[in-house]
Amino acid sequence: MINVEICCNSVESARNAKSAGAKRIELCDNLEVGGLTPPESVVEECVKELKLRTRVLVRPRAGDFCYSQSEYELIKRQVEMCSRCGAHAVVVGFLHEDGTVDMERTREIVRIAAPMQVTFHRAFDECTEPLASLEKIIECGCHRILTSGCAASAETGIPMLHQLVEKAAGRIVILAGAGITPQNAAEIITKTNVSEIHGSCKRTLPDGRLITDEETVRQLIDVVKDLK
Repeated sequence: MINVEICCNSVESARNAKSAGAKRIELCDNLEVGGLTPPESVVEECVKELKLRTRVLVRPRAGDFCYSQSEYELIKRQVEMCSRCGAHAVVVGFLHEDGTVDMERTREIVRIAAPMQVTFHRAFDECTEPLASLEKIIECGCHRILTSGCAASAETGIPMLHQLVEKAAGRIVILAGAGITPQNAAEIITKTNVSEIHGSCKRTLPDGRLITDEETVRQLIDVVKDLK
């Protein structure tokens, strides 16, 4: 079975995803800058009212993934907030300036987050050595890696995604994301053997806001169903 995760940037987006049949979301704010940590009230709404399996992006600012100590302390408090709200997982990523995985901070977040799962997000796609970084993230205890295969999109990253799935060998989930649509999802899944995909399925409203499009989510879920 292929699991589908929908990236949602608001309660309204989460409602649209649920109406289309989604059961699992990655919740964030400010998708325009790649996503930031959403407010506690939004996390609570998605978990307790919508009853979605909610994975929360924990990212205090846009930009790189080399955080100051004060930013890292904020990240820890935000992870604790997610736990209080009953989130199912947190989504984080920590790098050193040389592009290697910050294992110390990653390990600590895995410990603090438990029993929530931890996804290492697309900071992975900026790692200098993807296959070596995979091993480090597994060693840290993360449960999955959200990645485009170190490319601009999952479709162009198919060769690396396939390598990552093969090398992971079931030790960690490779969650393919970036530019996944109902039109290319089947090709990405069949050529990489990923068991999970991540899509935003977004559209732009007249006022410029991004929102999850219900019909696109429904189409994506239908494509995946046909692959079973």
